[in-house]
Amino acid sequence: MLKLLFAGLACYAVLVLVIYLMQARMLYLADVPGRSLERTPVDIGAEFHDVSIETDDRVRLHGWYIPGDSDRVVLFFHGNAGNISHRLESIRQFLQLGLSVLIIDYRGYGQSEGRTTEQGIYRDADAAWRYLTETNNTPARRIVVFGRSMGASAAAYLAAQHHPLALIIESSFTSVPDIAREYYPWLPVRWLSRLRHSAEDFVRQARSPVLVIHSRDDEIVPFHHGEAIFAAAGKPKAFVEIRGTHNDAFLRDEQDYLTGLQAFLDTLPAYD
Repeated sequence: MLKLLFAGLACYAVLVLVIYLMQARMLYLADVPGRSLERTPVDIGAEFHDVSIETDDRVRLHGWYIPGDSDRVVLFFHGNAGNISHRLESIRQFLQLGLSVLIIDYRGYGQSEGRTTEQGIYRDADAAWRYLTETNNTPARRIVVFGRSMGASAAAYLAAQHHPLALIIESSFTSVPDIAREYYPWLPVRWLSRLRHSAEDFVRQARSPVLVIHSRDDEIVPFHHGEAIFAAAGKPKAFVEIRGTHNDAFLRDEQDYLTGLQAFLDTLPAYD
């Protein structure tokens, strides 16, 4: 029995060590489905500009700027898999709402250089903000920062550092330790986690109006994460509940999704 006990403890210790060392590879899925750009906004009938942005640690990022019908710009941070070419449906929706779009790939994703890290993603967000406000001369009061899933922490980080027109959080977990504890209740995840991506903490610091979007059917990030982020946000704030899975709710429930987005955008102040 003692041998079995020691063998079990040894296996558990090895598993803990593997998860501790491999957690970045488990979260950042730049190679799923791949780093090659499969399509461009031309495929949805939109003109676009290739954007090359250098971060403060000299990593070259790739992105697209897609002009819309208004002077409001959505700065979009996507989730943990794929690249910007897999977000054309979101770009289509933003254009339908009249918004211009800046979308970037994080370091290590798509055609962007570098290796993905949490702090690196925040540097990437800073670089994208500087591109819009300095290179593109877009006033902060016309920028809507939008983060989906893992990208919510990057968006909320920016909203905590600056004062954009609004912050939109979609399908996000409160933090990596929180969601990991639900997936791996038998592991000491708070001790193991070297990653945080704490959208909830950043949202608590944001001063801009906040919209939280979450599906009650989300099978990857439970609905209560969206509720907790909403509770952490200051006023004014709004919540839009949609239906569908983590990866397709914004399309499966598109009418309610767009109606909710438009209603929120209509509450934001207009600037000449």
